[in-house]
Formats: sequence, C-alpha cells, structure tokens
Amino acid sequence: MGRNAQQAGAPETAGGTSPAGGSAAEHQSGVTLDQLLAKLPSELLMLHDGGNGSRLLRWVEPSELEDPTPYLLDGEFLLTAGLPFVGAADGGAGADSAAGAGAGAYVRRLVQAGVVALGFGLEPYFSAVPEAVVEACIRQNLTLVQVPSTVPFAAIGLEFSRLLESDNAKLFRHLADTNRQLMRAVLSARPEHELLAALAQRVPVWAMLMGADGRLRARAGSGVEAAALQPLLGRLLGGSGPRVEMDSLDRPASRLVFGHPLRSTRDANLGALVLGTDTPLTPAQNSVVSSAVGLLELLVRQRTSGSLAPSQLATSLLLHPDSLSAGGARQINGLRDLLAQSTSSTRSGPLRIVQGIRAVQGIRAVQGIGAVPGTRPDQAAGRAGDSPVRELLQWRRLFDTKLVELTDYGFAAITRLKVDDALLGEVEKLGWRLVIGDVTELTDLSSANQRVTALRQRVQTTGKSARVGEVTWTVAGLLGHEAGAMLAGRLLEPVLSQDSDRRTAHLSVLRAWLGENGNWDATAKALGLHRNSVRRQINAVAELLDTDLNQAQVRAELWIALQYVDELPPS
Repeated sequence: MGRNAQQAGAPETAGGTSPAGGSAAEHQSGVTLDQLLAKLPSELLMLHDGGNGSRLLRWVEPSELEDPTPYLLDGEFLLTAGLPFVGAADGGAGADSAAGAGAGAYVRRLVQAGVVALGFGLEPYFSAVPEAVVEACIRQNLTLVQVPSTVPFAAIGLEFSRLLESDNAKLFRHLADTNRQLMRAVLSARPEHELLAALAQRVPVWAMLMGADGRLRARAGSGVEAAALQPLLGRLLGGSGPRVEMDSLDRPASRLVFGHPLRSTRDANLGALVLGTDTPLTPAQNSVVSSAVGLLELLVRQRTSGSLAPSQLATSLLLHPDSLSAGGARQINGLRDLLAQSTSSTRSGPLRIVQGIRAVQGIRAVQGIGAVPGTRPDQAAGRAGDSPVRELLQWRRLFDTKLVELTDYGFAAITRLKVDDALLGEVEKLGWRLVIGDVTELTDLSSANQRVTALRQRVQTTGKSARVGEVTWTVAGLLGHEAGAMLAGRLLEPVLSQDSDRRTAHLSVLRAWLGENGNWDATAKALGLHRNSVRRQINAVAELLDTDLNQAQVRAELWIALQYVDELPPS
C-alpha cells in the first residue's frame, strides 16, 4: 500500500475533498526519525543523511527478505542485518558489479515504497556496511544508519513504541482538555457564543453559527460576510442526513470552507456550523470539530423542538388550573402525553419527584471551613458561582428531564429515572443531598411532592439523602437518628449531665412512667419499687427539667426523646 492508497482512503464530501486532507503521515502520531535517533545509543552512526529527519515514522520493521516492499507501509524505518547481500559479497568474477546492481535495485524498491530510512546491522554477516549499499543509498538519497552489534533491533523497536505511546498520551490529554473546555462553554450563560470561542481557540478556524433561516446567530474569528456563504448554506439546509459540505472562497483564511448541518432527532435542519481555514485540519482537530457539532446540535434541539412539550404543559395548567381535578379523560390524556415528552418517558411510564438540597458541608467548603467527602473545595466554589442556566442544564442532564425548578433550598425535578445508587452517588459527589420520591403519576404529583417535602427537613438536618419508600412514616421515622439524638440531648440535658448511677435511675423511672401513661402503681410494679419512690423520682426529674409533666405535649416530646438516648455519645 503506497501513498496513493492512503490518500484515496480519505472520505469525500458533496462539495469536494475531506477537510482532514493531508498525507498519510498526518494520520499517525508524531514521532519523527530525528526524535527516534536522538533517543537511541550514540553508537549508531549516520552514514548518509537523506534530509528527511523531520518526517513522521509509521513503524520500525526488521526484515531479511530480498524484497520486503510488499509487506511494508509508507513511512517505515527498515532494519536489516544484510542477509539479502550475502551472496553478492562472496567474491568471484563480477562480484562488485553484481553487488552494486543488487544493492541499487534493493534501495530503489525501498524508496519507491516510501521507506524513511534503512538501518544496517553489523554482525553476524558483515563487519561494516557494504560499499555498494552505501553508494546506492547516496545515489537514491535514502537515509542510511549503521547499527552496531551492541544495539539489538528489538531495542530500536521498543524505543519507538515508547515514543509513540508518549505522543498518543499527549494527544489524548489534549483532546480531553479540549472536550472539558467545550463542555464548560455549553454550561455557560451564553453557550453558543462561548462554544464557538472555545472551538476557535483550539482549532485554527473561524466559526459561524447560522440559524435555519440562514441568519447569523453567533461567530468566532473574522469569518466572512453571510452573503458569500449562501451557496454552501443552500446545500446544508436543503439536504438530509449527517454530512460535510465544502467550498473555497477568495477571502483571507477561507481557502477551505466547510459546513456541518445541525439536525433534529427527526433529521429536520435546524441550522449549520460553518468553518473556514487556509490549511487542512488534522484528525485530532477534526475530532474537536465533531464534538462541537454534537454539542451545538444538543443546544439547538433544546432551544427548538425539545422545549415544546414543557411550554405546552405549563400553558395548559396555567390557563386551566383545575384541569387535573375536573378535566375530562381526553384532556387528562393530553396532559399525560405532554408530561411524558417532557421527561423522555411514555404516557404510562412511572414518574417520581426528586428534591435536591445543598449539603451544609458543601456551603462550608466554599467558605473554607470544611468539605463534603470526595469533593474538592475548588469544585464547591465553582458550583457556588455557577449561573442558573448552567445549574439547570446540569440537573436536566443528570435526571433526563426538562421539568426542573430551581428553588431557595436547591432544586426540584420530575423524572422517570429510578435514581439508583450510582446516580445518587454522582449527585452527592457534587455536594448535594436528595429526597427521592416514590412512584407516582400525573394526578398524584401534588401529594407525592408533599411526601417528598416532609422529608426535606430531615435531610437538611442529617446531611444524608433519603428515599420516601424507605422511611417509616412515624414521628420517630421521619425525625431520623441524628435529629432524634439532637432532640434527646437538648431536652434531657439536665438529667443526662448527672453522675452515671443517678442518670440511669432517673431515665429508667421516666421511661417506665411514660410507658405506663403516668400510672403510679403500674410503674412501681414494672420497676419493683414502692409507689412513693416512683413519685419522688418523677418529681425530681420534673424539677431537673423545669417542666410540667402533666402536659400531654411535654410527655410526648420526652417519650420521643427517650427513644434516641442510646444514640448519644458517652458523657
């Protein structure tokens, strides 16, 4: 396979050649012959410099075939110990002439195959590179390197692999950094403008975002006048399917102009991204462009077709607030359809309400006091400065729904997702805690929201997420261990601060007396004490607590607090 085959493999577009363009070497990682030779032992000797040290290497290939070219790719560093020349070097009449002819033909084939350099290894066949090979390389201008017997061919191949791996790692890091920058742009207050600016910063192009009407929506770089793009836009907005349309303009930085259509999920044209440059883009740069096109499509879809269902649903409920309770079957089914479209679900799909609360530790981290486990202070600080648009888009993405409300305590969302432990963990790493509702449907959303709201104070107090379906719906169950322990410590503090024996006795009597509904005789029998002893200790507790134990509310609060005494740390 030669250069022509590699170049022919580049994809063509309706308007011309691929925007990637370039030679086959551009599709490889950037390890040059000079870079490789600089890393190899100094014992290697350059016998002839063909002047192509800056050329990219595809691979390092050892071969002892008389004609290895059928097995070579363009851009290789060929290594041989000289076996193809052994016969010609045995001596005899005309040996020099035969050796020269054989070496000349061998080197000529290598040059035609696009070999970058020839490495000739000394031993076991030759103690020096044959003069015929040296002369042939000089005549054909093929770089020739003498490899001593102390440097195995395998060492050269391993060093090339290390350099290649290092270069690939740099490329991947660069692409990862670029994608993160593009994502940050999408979540900014002006996502389309910021995205084009980030694209132009990473790729040497000017960029113009055109609407479905052909009008300019955003630009980065100098660009050209919109009128000059009309033929290209006509093809972009009039065709179908993913594609790249090409053009060439007699303008600065516009020798290559190529456009990508922005399409809806049903392949309707919603606009186009047009880019211009004077030089073909590399594969890595084309990858960045593809990422930008995908993100722009999401933004355009969000702005157009993706927003129709929520707006229709909101309009219907605002104009007809009693439609859920008094609407007919047809009206209710219409609302169910709009709700399902807004949550990427089906009309019959289960829904649940999720409320998100900013963790107290997350707020403290912004102030430099503390941090949520697994969350860096710089991350928390970044969230504190997030724009409402960015925050809203974040929750819409995570919960796959368009129905998200930003609130004073955080956010609320209606989602079809189960919100499993993996998703919960992802949200908690961002410094948030969730109240996750149980399965509900359209007509019961209000009641479901009340159940979720009932648990919000518990989550705010404990700093732990909660699921409505896993909570015991009693006062103790809704209160939770942490809040219950706090209540016990506060209400019973005078009793708990006594010495161990007196504390134990008073708590035991109070628990038994409340459990027997204040019945003196039943309490005395349960404890094995005299009735007067029970009365004396209960009066002592009432005096310590400075409260009236005859009040039902006081008794109820003390009874609940007693359930959590064991949760308190030792005095």
